[in-house]
Amino acid sequence: MPLVVVGSVAIDHVETPTERRDNMLGGSATHFSYAASFFTSVRLVGVVGEDWPAEHTAVLDEQGIDTSGLQQVPGGKTFTWTGRYHDNMNDRDTLDVQLNVFGEFDPVLPESYRRAKYVFLANGVPAVQMKVLSQVPGRRLAVADTMDLWIKTTRNDLNQLLKQLDGLVLNDSEAKLIAETENLVTAGHRVREMGPKFVIIKKGEHGAMFFSEYETYVLPAFPTEQVVDPTGAGDSFAGGMMGYLAECDNFEPETLKMAMAYGILVASFNVEGFGLERMQQISRKDIDERMTEYKKMLNF
Repeated sequence: MPLVVVGSVAIDHVETPTERRDNMLGGSATHFSYAASFFTSVRLVGVVGEDWPAEHTAVLDEQGIDTSGLQQVPGGKTFTWTGRYHDNMNDRDTLDVQLNVFGEFDPVLPESYRRAKYVFLANGVPAVQMKVLSQVPGRRLAVADTMDLWIKTTRNDLNQLLKQLDGLVLNDSEAKLIAETENLVTAGHRVREMGPKFVIIKKGEHGAMFFSEYETYVLPAFPTEQVVDPTGAGDSFAGGMMGYLAECDNFEPETLKMAMAYGILVASFNVEGFGLERMQQISRKDIDERMTEYKKMLNF
């Protein structure tokens, strides 16, 4: 089934302890879309400026991602992010953020997108995320991401959004912040009680935790020897997960568990190269082969 994603499309400048790369194709919706495209057809909604390189759009088009929802603003500048990773490759400093056209992003979905059954709201302003949901009244599954900024500054809107979601994906520090507790298990359940049917807490190199009314479980990360650039790993996780759910066209408990595993594995490829470099080198076959290894790793 087609999957719609709405979120940031950006130009990234990334510095690691060993290397720096500039003007890379980035953004939450970009990493999500590429990951999801291994499993299902993806329709991308985003905004860029006049400075947006045509070759970046070509990368998405060549992967079969529908970019007809990517708006280009004449005279505008594209959202840019500059970050530097610490030696442990987990912590990072944001050196510069220029929201530019993304700061005034008012997504209007093309008519064909409005019939989508699967929708992912990549990190963004909760009020804008709710506006997107109003444009897909026939959705079967709506999942969103969020961040500490919105939890701190737009809490009322976020609370309203949570009541409209089927699922929420967030990292461990965000879960603790929104639930006002240092216990992740307590946090997961508290956030779920705010509205979503399920909550997934991303724990980076430690995998992810799942919470629903009926079950709670943890899946470990895939052991990756060489972490080159973690940018977009969380978005790739969400993309792999949602792509698999759309492919299966159901979100039964066993499907959700397998979808989380696929999300973890796609993210493990994402971190092995700068930007989308590693993702452009792999196929669904590579992901399925890693799934075989992952299942062996979990058997005991």
